[in-house]
Amino acid sequence: MKIPFRILLFVSVLAPGFCRTQDTLRLTLTEALRLGQEHSVDALVARNEYVSAYWEYRTFRTELLPEITLSGTLPYYSKSYNSLQNDDGSWEYVANNYHRIDGGVSISQNIPWTGGKITVESSIEQLHQYGENGYTNYKSVPGLIILEQPLFGFNRIRWLQRIEPIKYHEATQQLTSNLEEVSLTVLRCYFDLLMGRTNLDIAEQNLRNAERLYRISEAEHRIGRLSEIDLMRMRSLLLSAEAAQSEAVISLESRMFTLRSLLGIDEDKILQAELPKFITEQISTLSYREVIDLAHQNHPFFQNIQRRSLEASRDVSQAKAERHDICLFASFGMSGKARSLGRAYDPHDWRDDQVVSLGISIPILDWGKRKGKVRIAEANRELTLSQIEKEKTDFDQNVFLQVQYFNSQPHRLKLAEENAELAVQRYETTVEAFIRGKTDILTLNDAQSSKDAALQDCIEQMYRLWDYYFRIRSLTLYDFIEDKPIKTEPPEGQF
Repeated sequence: MKIPFRILLFVSVLAPGFCRTQDTLRLTLTEALRLGQEHSVDALVARNEYVSAYWEYRTFRTELLPEITLSGTLPYYSKSYNSLQNDDGSWEYVANNYHRIDGGVSISQNIPWTGGKITVESSIEQLHQYGENGYTNYKSVPGLIILEQPLFGFNRIRWLQRIEPIKYHEATQQLTSNLEEVSLTVLRCYFDLLMGRTNLDIAEQNLRNAERLYRISEAEHRIGRLSEIDLMRMRSLLLSAEAAQSEAVISLESRMFTLRSLLGIDEDKILQAELPKFITEQISTLSYREVIDLAHQNHPFFQNIQRRSLEASRDVSQAKAERHDICLFASFGMSGKARSLGRAYDPHDWRDDQVVSLGISIPILDWGKRKGKVRIAEANRELTLSQIEKEKTDFDQNVFLQVQYFNSQPHRLKLAEENAELAVQRYETTVEAFIRGKTDILTLNDAQSSKDAALQDCIEQMYRLWDYYFRIRSLTLYDFIEDKPIKTEPPEGQF
């Protein structure tokens, strides 16, 4: 979309009077968006949130892998007196002086299908007793298999397998979505700078015209063709133009400071923002059905609602499982003992080492506490599902409105450009008519105000066109100009 040449005569976005060439940085919208996604604080926060989610997912993955543990006591020494009861019932204290060294290795593996855990262990222990009849004993456990299995309980690993991949996918899409939100912030600040530049150009143009008209008015007053009151009005118009120009300079400096801070640009740089052109020939209109399908496919919101639905169902499952606790523990293996290390590992001296236990905890009377927890979890799940349905409706409605706004915005921009061109023509004609004495100062003020508002509206409508486009990008994570999905590379040096 191209701004008419007559408007650009009044809105010179690159004003040489304000910018010092050696300190000036020419900035396009594309470059501003790139800098914003690389250097802004919000972009840094978004990347750190992704890194946190990535390592959380990596931690979950380790739950599915075997864990190898080395343990031991190197050494344990004890010298003490312990009480001992004799056969006749009397007590005495005997000395106990020994040291013990033990070590072992175990491999544990969670069982996702059942929620249990299986462990394979191997260990060796040496015990040396001091004293007159001192001796050394060895105990070996060449192999021991341990099974811990909750029965009818909560399978935490199974739920993690269902939720964590969705959660990580959500974080991946959320990174891209957050960076698109950064682009929206950069876009707003970029056009704020353009509007500040436009306001200053308008103020300087009005000041030059006010100075010119005041000089003419003074000449007309000296020859008696202009009254004292009209001369005072022109003086007031000149003072107002000077004040407006000074205010516009301060406003531009403030907007430039905000954009520099957002993009990480040095404070000694003066930014020259270029008015971006929108390629309406490529995407003059968008199809709501196409946009909504892309939004459902790419936006993290739909991963979010899927995760929340699963988490609500998980909470119900956990509450139901906590009504009773039945756990099976079993270990099967061999052990040996001898006065030498080699004999302790002799298969002929191995003995069975087996343990089986079934623990049961079932409340008989809890006054409905566990049942209440189940009802609360079920109610929370229904509440979550209801909220999800409302959020989905609101999301689809927002997409529909953004598409409607975007499709109608090129026409609004065209009307604003035509109105601005007419306002500029009217202002120029009114100035010439005022110089020839064909119109009064009130008409001149009205023409100037209309021209200023029309030029500002032209920039505003251009901003809205870009804003609607980037909002649709953030909802779909799709670049309609390049016709491809928006992908974000993970932060480097974090993995």
